[in-house]
Amino acid sequence: MSKTVAVAAGGAVGAMMRYFVGLISTRLFGSDYPWGTVIVNLVGAFLIGFLWGVFEQVNISVNFKNFVLVGIIGSFTTFSTLSLDAFSLFRGGNTQLAFYHIVLTNALGFILVAAGYLLAQRTIKFASI
Repeated sequence: MSKTVAVAAGGAVGAMMRYFVGLISTRLFGSDYPWGTVIVNLVGAFLIGFLWGVFEQVNISVNFKNFVLVGIIGSFTTFSTLSLDAFSLFRGGNTQLAFYHIVLTNALGFILVAAGYLLAQRTIKFASI
């Protein structure tokens, strides 16, 4: 399988996952705030950190890494959607909420990437004892 096909296949999976998280979050929390975007960006941040940590320790093919990290996770988390949601909040007069949305997603995203990475590193080391 070529890298391009791996990324495209993963992208299809990630896009569908994102779509379903959006549907479910709207049903659970309503549509007043873009919770679906926050959820996918934060979960995706943790997952990409965790998987990056795992892939550094385990021998995985480049195509599989591209399928998962670039395809699935890259399609699942979309910074452009975060930006669009923030702009929509700003344009609708919710300037403070738009600011909180950007800070919340970015700060927690950074923390969750680090947490996922550290958890993977410790899990791999513990499992190999």
